[in-house]
Amino acid sequence: MKLHYVGIIKNESKPAHELVAEKDLLSYSRFTRSNYGEFMTLFSKTVAERTKPGQRQDVEEQDYTFHAYSRTEGICGIIISDHEYPMMVAHQLLSKVVDEFLTKYPRSTFANSNPTLSFPELKDYMARYQDPKNADTISQVQEELNKTKIVLHKTIESVMQRGEKIDDLVAKSEGLSAQSKMFYTQAKKQNSCCIIM
Repeated sequence: MKLHYVGIIKNESKPAHELVAEKDLLSYSRFTRSNYGEFMTLFSKTVAERTKPGQRQDVEEQDYTFHAYSRTEGICGIIISDHEYPMMVAHQLLSKVVDEFLTKYPRSTFANSNPTLSFPELKDYMARYQDPKNADTISQVQEELNKTKIVLHKTIESVMQRGEKIDDLVAKSEGLSAQSKMFYTQAKKQNSCCIIM
C-alpha cells in the first residue's frame, strides 16, 4: 500500500491549476522522477476538471487509483495511490486535507489568480498515511473487531462443547429423577407399614 501524490487543484475553470502538492517519487529511478511527477500533476488536473463540485470519485488507471473530492469552493483534493490502498482511508485523508486547506486559505486567496501556495502539512500527511492502519481510526477499530470476532468464534465453539456436556447432564438428571421417583415410591411403601392407628 502506497501513497504517491496528495494535492489540491483549483478546478473551477479550465485548465485546472495545482495549488499545492506533495509527491513521493523515491521509488522511481532518479532519471525518470521528474517525468513521473509531471504525469501525476497532468492526470490529477484532468481528474479534478472532470469531478463535479460536491462529488467524490475513484478512477483506476493502470497501477494507480486517483481518489478525488471536489468542493463547491472551486477546489478538488486528489490522492494517487496503488490499488491496494483502502478507499475509505484515502477519502478520510482527502476530507481532512481539503478542510484544513480551506481553513488556512479561504476562497478569496485563490479565486482570482493561480498562485502556488505553501502547505507543509501535506508532507506530514504523506508520511503518516503511508501505513493506513496507523493513521486511520476506522481501520484500527476494524482490526479490533476482527480480533474480537475471532475471540467470539472461539467462545461460541466452547459454548457448543458446553452445550453437548449440558445435554449429557440433562440426560443423567432425567435418569436420576426416575431413580428418585422409584426410591420415593419404595420408601413410601416401606413407611406405610408403620402407620400408627
